[in-house]
Amino acid sequence: MPASLPVTTSQIREQFLQFFASQGHEIVASGSLVPGNDKTLLFTNAGMVQFKDVFTGEEVRDYSRATTSQRCVRAGGKHNDLDNVGYTARHHTFFEMLGNFSFGDYFKHDAIGFAWSFLTGTLGLPAEKLWVTVFEEDDEAESIWINDIGVPAERVIRIGAKDNFWMMGDTGPCGPCSEIFYDHGEDVWGGPPGSPEEDGDRYIEIWNLVFMQFDRSADGTLTPLPKPCVDTGMGLERIAAVLQHVHSNYEIDLFANLIKDTARLLNCRDLANPSLRVITDHLRSCSFLIVDGVLPSNEGRGYVLRRIIRRAARHGNKLGASEPFFHKLVSSLVREMGQAYPELAAMHAEVEQQLLREEERFAKTLSDGLVILDDEIAGLPDKTIPGKVIFKLYDTYGFPADLTGDIARERELDVDMEGFESCMEAQRAKARAASKFASQGLDFQTTTASEFVGYSENECEARITEIFVDGQSVQRIEPGQDGWIVLDRTPFYGESGGQVGDVGTLKSSSASGEQAVFDVIDTQKQRQAHAHAGTLSGAAVAVGDKVHACIDSTRRHSIRQNHSATHLLHGALRSVLGTHVEQKGSLVNEKHLRFDFSHDEPVTDAQRVSIEKWIDREIRANSPCDTREMSMEDAVAEGAMALFGEKYGDVVRVVRLGDRSVELCGGTHVQATGELGGVKVLTEGGISTGVRRILAVSGEAALEYSQSLEHQLEEVAGVLKSPKSDVLPKLKQLQTRNRELSRQVEQLQARLAASAGSDLAAEAESIGQSSVLLKVVDDADAKALRTLMDQLRQKLSDSIVVLASEKDGKVALIATVAESRHDSIKAGELLKEVAAVMGGRGGGRADMAQGGADSLQKIDEAFAAARVMIESRLSA
Repeated sequence: MPASLPVTTSQIREQFLQFFASQGHEIVASGSLVPGNDKTLLFTNAGMVQFKDVFTGEEVRDYSRATTSQRCVRAGGKHNDLDNVGYTARHHTFFEMLGNFSFGDYFKHDAIGFAWSFLTGTLGLPAEKLWVTVFEEDDEAESIWINDIGVPAERVIRIGAKDNFWMMGDTGPCGPCSEIFYDHGEDVWGGPPGSPEEDGDRYIEIWNLVFMQFDRSADGTLTPLPKPCVDTGMGLERIAAVLQHVHSNYEIDLFANLIKDTARLLNCRDLANPSLRVITDHLRSCSFLIVDGVLPSNEGRGYVLRRIIRRAARHGNKLGASEPFFHKLVSSLVREMGQAYPELAAMHAEVEQQLLREEERFAKTLSDGLVILDDEIAGLPDKTIPGKVIFKLYDTYGFPADLTGDIARERELDVDMEGFESCMEAQRAKARAASKFASQGLDFQTTTASEFVGYSENECEARITEIFVDGQSVQRIEPGQDGWIVLDRTPFYGESGGQVGDVGTLKSSSASGEQAVFDVIDTQKQRQAHAHAGTLSGAAVAVGDKVHACIDSTRRHSIRQNHSATHLLHGALRSVLGTHVEQKGSLVNEKHLRFDFSHDEPVTDAQRVSIEKWIDREIRANSPCDTREMSMEDAVAEGAMALFGEKYGDVVRVVRLGDRSVELCGGTHVQATGELGGVKVLTEGGISTGVRRILAVSGEAALEYSQSLEHQLEEVAGVLKSPKSDVLPKLKQLQTRNRELSRQVEQLQARLAASAGSDLAAEAESIGQSSVLLKVVDDADAKALRTLMDQLRQKLSDSIVVLASEKDGKVALIATVAESRHDSIKAGELLKEVAAVMGGRGGGRADMAQGGADSLQKIDEAFAAARVMIESRLSA
């Protein structure tokens, strides 16, 4: 490869962007790691995320070709590589995705040509090293690769829809893919894509070209898009590894420099230590998440960030760090990536501060966790720490499971990791059921506007201007169909500003007297229109028909109460806690209100009482709700506060409740504060650093809440056979007794768990001075075998291990040999022997090797041959 070609990661990034700029592409800055246009995603995980609205037609930009180097994170939700980081060559929590995009401009021929030209021309990759996959039904792409580009037919492979057909969702834009692979050569084990050995490291995917060719309907029908698009993605770290002639992303220049700085800081001489990889990978994801506004917390994105920071701190602890160190590496990252991402350099100090603060919190967690762990160990009936105890330490106290394992080894104890994983899976199942991200976007585009009359009217006459069924604009909707109806005027409030959309009915009568009823279950705003979602019954209706629109006024009244209560709550918080309090988000529906605000400390019981008294005084004053429209300048002059997340025009709506609450707001409100009846705070807690959340109720719900508490207290007193005034001391007495009984139960459960299973390591036999294990593991893939192998290497001394397993028709083989035995036998040689007997292939390094075969039919013969090799080598 010529010396003038780009060799550093920064040069490759710049070469990519400039190449596509020369082909008429707009260079677009990386989008935020927090996607603002896709509620289905926890983090931005691909280059196309910031262009999603462009691909769907909801947004139009002044360019039809774009290129980016997009920051991506895969560490939570569906796309999660966190647990693999540091132990594989290519997994990261943070990576950069190079991409080029066509929004109805060029298509397959140009996209393929650009990719080939950049790889073989600009980067100088040998054409004979590149392999290509196409969707099995995409004759057009295959023809372009073979006939126009000149790739030999034997290096163009047809792959099924699982890997080579991309979909944005169950419906919407979709299309075939074409992937480009790099062949590292015969000395690396693995086969081309689609082969039994495809999981090996020889053939590595470096670029994926997605051709958005169709629109998929709910019944699976594929309709050609009028303007097909292109979305491509190439991992910067992967292509850097290819160009720099290394097999691991962690050996490229960017990581090599960060690893050296980390090793120097921690006084670690082994630059291949996996913990160094974990720390340097996590440094990038943590720093850029903070740059994009994510802060450590106990939920959502903040929880993922906290977990990554603490994982990095734990690996530093494993390398001997006795004080916070992670934050000190930010300057190294700024040196490596600050030029490409100046926002990182600008927030250098803020990132350091947030990391240091979280490291200090984690240090206390470790200290507290050790005390709790000591108590648990002291009560063990045998030498195994139960999985439930490990999970309790992890889930309740934030104590890492791997740290529990380290301490157990130091004290010559075993850990029930199978039981821990069982508890973790139960928790994951609950999380999947309870907290799925759901898209809230509309799958169509309105072209008309709606006049909102709902501030003063609960019903009105209106005319249908648009109808949408299955995302398509139609002239008519039939009985039984679900759809969206847009009116020229409406009393239905469209969801915005934290207030939910209205429900109700749209009714019309035909000339024959048959009535049509459209039950509205939600109302959403789109541009200047209010779109009503629901189901039609009775007769059909069409665009142009007149309807009588009527909201559920009882529900709306409860919503108005809760919305006005948020304004009074905001004023009370600023009065009691201080004027630093600012609204950070809200949700208002008919059941309750949720209010997020800036504040560094928990609200005390005394402060909560003061807040409720402040609101109660305003309610009893029965001040009128005054709403006026004025210029933004006049509103600010009157002291009006803007609401978080809202967009304002030149003319704004100002809502005044009494003398102490003036805010900009487009929502609906009570006519006077007395209508609220009362407000009760249900819960208060932190959701991220410096942000708190209050859940409260108003009106009849507040009365019902107070009455229910009184009723519950009476029931508790009855169960305890105690006066209500003596309930608390009686409960404390029972609590003490319950803790003692719980401890006894856990001890009994620990004995049962210890006798229920056997450790795989116990099956190892001794050959010479080595622990040898040749074992078939049920239903495990290559990744699971690698994880199991890591555990066995920690448990067995001077180990020689070969594992095999069959899953989904593929046989995976893996072998490891302790360094102390490398003079006699190497893992690569041992695995080749096993694979050869089975008719498969395999190989690797002295310490670790992997391979595959078609079946386990000859596994006994293979293990017998392996035992003969081991015995002869160790006795030589």
